[in-house]
Amino acid sequence: MNRELVAAAPGKLEWRDGKEPLPKEGRVVVRPVYGAIKHGTEFSMVSGKAYLRGPWDAQMGLHEKPSPGAAALSGGGPAPGDFREAAVGNMVAGVVEEDRTGTFAPGEWVYGYSPFGHRVAVPPGRLWRLEDRKRWKSLVCLDPARFALGAVRDGGLRLGDRVAVFGLGAIGLLAVQMARLAGAALIVGLDPVTARRDAAAALGADLVLDPRQGDPGRELKRACGGQGPDVVIDFSGTAAALQQVLRGVAFGGTVVCAAFPAPFPAGLDFGAEAHMNRPQIVFSRAGSDPSRDHPRWSGGRIEEECRRLLEEGRLDGSLIVDRVVPYDELKAAFLDVMNDPAAAIKLGVVFPGGEET
Repeated sequence: MNRELVAAAPGKLEWRDGKEPLPKEGRVVVRPVYGAIKHGTEFSMVSGKAYLRGPWDAQMGLHEKPSPGAAALSGGGPAPGDFREAAVGNMVAGVVEEDRTGTFAPGEWVYGYSPFGHRVAVPPGRLWRLEDRKRWKSLVCLDPARFALGAVRDGGLRLGDRVAVFGLGAIGLLAVQMARLAGAALIVGLDPVTARRDAAAALGADLVLDPRQGDPGRELKRACGGQGPDVVIDFSGTAAALQQVLRGVAFGGTVVCAAFPAPFPAGLDFGAEAHMNRPQIVFSRAGSDPSRDHPRWSGGRIEEECRRLLEEGRLDGSLIVDRVVPYDELKAAFLDVMNDPAAAIKLGVVFPGGEET
């Protein structure tokens, strides 16, 4: 049987045995050996927070009002009718077992987007050859890399700029590396989790700060000779961090809101430093087209560039996928990391027949 871990209700995961995927036109059957979850999106989905704003109306460009049960948002999760069951898992790396599309040969190693299972059927356009299986941790960082690159580009980061990155999860750590590749003169990483700050320092940050200690906005000004960073990218999605971003950014600098946060509580001050520093505030979402650089850039081009950087080894995920568990232990590990961000930067899995590398 093909075992899947399913979000069955808000905060509840269940193992379910499903049928083996049958080879069919337009799909490649893959036996995953490694995989990784996508923390922000999957935690939001499993907890039910992803459904609290109501369904998105693409034509109108707004969220429809959620059902009355979901509207009581502050206290709990969505109404039962708003929650959607889904198998967890974001990206896998493994071996092709059968392909009727003519894209891959049986036995080839590939990586791509897929929920988890002992066997998965994936469209060939969502799979790519994995030339060096020892680098699987980097390649399964493709999804977060897209949003990191989108944020760096939306921030207009240029050679010699000073940049700060708030929130050093997988996306933030990739943004640190991209800022270095883009020629940033100074990179400051901020996160309350020690392991994330250590990883940022190892991956190219010149200075790392714990935003819970002291006055991070003032420290950013000091680090930049009293001016503050030219570009500040926030992946934390917290009101406290955004307030420090506005406090520490340089006059006329750019603030990139790249997280997709829950509604902020009251108290965010858009007077004070925000009013005096007069930054440009941009919202970044690499997965949505048209991009700001349309038609030259699109979500597809961003993904293609991230694949190039990862496959060439210019971006490193080995310190990002820092906890790897056997697939059968994923349920407990998933809930552990969802409830404690310090438990892992990015959670990986190894399927039966594989071994951690």
